[in-house]
Amino acid sequence: MLQNIGVPGLILILIIALVIFGPSKLPEIGRAFGNTLKEFKKATNDLVNGDNDSTKPQEETAKLLAVETTKQSNTGS
Repeated sequence: MLQNIGVPGLILILIIALVIFGPSKLPEIGRAFGNTLKEFKKATNDLVNGDNDSTKPQEETAKLLAVETTKQSNTGS
């Protein structure tokens, strides 16, 4: 569907959006749309790559525990 729009169709859509929303709101709408696409792409990549945030806090906790153990052994000796 979007493959047949072409440059004249995009210009027409931009003019209609400019008339409806006005020149002051158009950059805000574009920015919000861009942020939405960025978040969607990030979430999709996380799902595809199998990244799991639930393991990261466990790894950080283990690292902090190791650092604390090292500090305690150094101060105790």
